[in-house]
Amino acid sequence: MSESKQEQDTVIASVHSTVFKESENLHGKCLQIEGYDFNRGVDYQNLLKSMLTTGFQASNLGDAIQVLDWRLVDETIAEDCSDEEKDLEYRKSVDCKVFLGFTSNLISSGVRDVVKYLCQHHMVHVVVTTTGGIEEDLIKCLAPTYKGDFSLPGAYLRSKGLNRIGNLLVPNDNYCKFEDWIIPIFDQMLKEQNDENVLWTPSKLIARLGKEINNESSYLYWAYKNNIPVYCPGLTDGSLGDMLYFHSFHNPGLIVDIVQDIRAMNGEAVHANPRKTGMIILGGGLPKHHICNANMMRNGADYAVFINTAQEFDGSDSGARPDEAVSWGKIRGSAKTVKVHCDATIAFPLLVAETFASRTKPQH
Repeated sequence: MSESKQEQDTVIASVHSTVFKESENLHGKCLQIEGYDFNRGVDYQNLLKSMLTTGFQASNLGDAIQVLDWRLVDETIAEDCSDEEKDLEYRKSVDCKVFLGFTSNLISSGVRDVVKYLCQHHMVHVVVTTTGGIEEDLIKCLAPTYKGDFSLPGAYLRSKGLNRIGNLLVPNDNYCKFEDWIIPIFDQMLKEQNDENVLWTPSKLIARLGKEINNESSYLYWAYKNNIPVYCPGLTDGSLGDMLYFHSFHNPGLIVDIVQDIRAMNGEAVHANPRKTGMIILGGGLPKHHICNANMMRNGADYAVFINTAQEFDGSDSGARPDEAVSWGKIRGSAKTVKVHCDATIAFPLLVAETFASRTKPQH
């Protein structure tokens, strides 16, 4: 039996109201999606600004650009603050204390030069990296790294004495030069340990290497010069560890105390007040967790930008979104956070271009 027209109209009206459910009005509540119009010419600054309204990871990068721009002067003056904190010029001078973390592959890449720029101009305040993030910076002062290809076969490269880092190539000779350079420094450090009771920690050792390399292309040189601590709790995991291993036979006795460094690292966060703390973490692993854990000691960081391609489905800290760190108290619940799912060699230079670098006059 066929439906009557009235029944059909009722069904259609019901389906129509289901499919075309009345929308909430988003005007004024959300940004309107709009990309860059190249009819306006090639304007890189406006192109970067358009990321915010482009969508997907471009918008996440746009959000990241806005996250770390904090100064004390932007805050309401608290009734119980000190006289110094009430002074306008002082308030203008207090900015966010930035913890920068990155994995070693980024120093192998050209991102090293971006990190150098930030340390040269004292735009970051604490650095945490892996051992490769130390040694690759120093080795590049002694010999270059080259562009290769991801598909170059390992056995072929091994026969040629070449090491592959993604699509980068590092000759074995570079590490031989590194050994020749660093072993005499270890000898001198051991002498100072025995003669002057110097207590070496990873960060003190790294500062010493930054001083000894004395090369303006090195971010460790600028970190040393500007008194920016560089922490590396896994100091033996890399060529630097190999050098310490060889030195222990050549001239045994050098001691590196990691306990003093964990106290110093956590203290960077605990004693940050009245400053807020911000985290910029490229990649995952040890640097990411070490920075987050230090900020847990102050009830969490106030700002966080993660840039990596790791996913969270396997439960790794590397792939975890900022909200997971909130559950541990490593990032405050009120914090401004964003994760940019992107290769940091693409995203980080753009982030720096639109934030730190835009505030500094170029040097020629």
